[in-house]
Amino acid sequence: MPEGNEIHRWAERHEMAFVGKVVRVDGPQGRFTDSAVLDGQKLRRVMAVGKHLGYDFGMDRILHVHLGLQGDFTEGSGPMPPVKGALRLRMWDPAAVKWAALPGTSKRHGWYSNDDGTGHIEPEQVAWVELRGPMDCTIYTQKEWEMLLARLGPDPLNGDGAEKAIERIGKSKKTIAALLMDQQVVAGFGNIYRAELLFRARLSPFCAGKDVAEKTLKAIWKDAKPLMRAGMVDRRIVTTQQKDRPSYKLMGIRGRGSVGLVLKEEVHYVYRRHDKECFVCGTKVMKEEMEGRNLYWCPECQKDATE
Repeated sequence: MPEGNEIHRWAERHEMAFVGKVVRVDGPQGRFTDSAVLDGQKLRRVMAVGKHLGYDFGMDRILHVHLGLQGDFTEGSGPMPPVKGALRLRMWDPAAVKWAALPGTSKRHGWYSNDDGTGHIEPEQVAWVELRGPMDCTIYTQKEWEMLLARLGPDPLNGDGAEKAIERIGKSKKTIAALLMDQQVVAGFGNIYRAELLFRARLSPFCAGKDVAEKTLKAIWKDAKPLMRAGMVDRRIVTTQQKDRPSYKLMGIRGRGSVGLVLKEEVHYVYRRHDKECFVCGTKVMKEEMEGRNLYWCPECQKDATE
């Protein structure tokens, strides 16, 4: 599932591409039945909070998109391609796509860690977007959007302070790992940021929220902001520090084209590195399921303070 960095990245790109323009909207698949409400309207702004996108076309015309596990956008310049597959929604700038004689280009994203930013279209050149597989794609009223915001915790990428999250965590007996995944506590953290921020803080994921020092929570929040902002550049979430990364030789990777493989192995401390050695202490990274999601941690670097 895309995390907050990617959602904010889409918001920035689509804001630059479409805001202030009268756009066309349709739902070729047939599941988005309210396209006529938005078609031919001016897009006023694009909002991002946590894992939610809001395309504001005016009072009571906010297109809400939650990508969920399968949702993704395809962006393109020039003429639009023929409708293909389960295409939930298309939005386009008619002035930018009308020159059908000009060649166009498109970019559909692969798994985020393999997407190094190459081949991306500049936001100003995006003429159309296609949306497939979202968990939600519906029109919200202003009241519904405000109710959504009221349910969500603070979002580091919106410049929110940590106070509301710290208050909720400090009252809870749930583990800090579970709390950081709760969007009512923090909006935008997903499984990757959860695992990596806890490791960088050397905090046990099994520590109860009420037992985590306030200064530790403030440090995690401070750490999250630049990490998430950096993750907006090319979608990759890089959390390891240079000093902790093994050399190419130690990883046994040589030859032409090896750099991508090295980056794939080095970008995370613990996420999806179970049964491998911790870069810092050499202990085997562990994995177990917590509330339906895989949790990754180093049992040495992140010892439970109660042990």
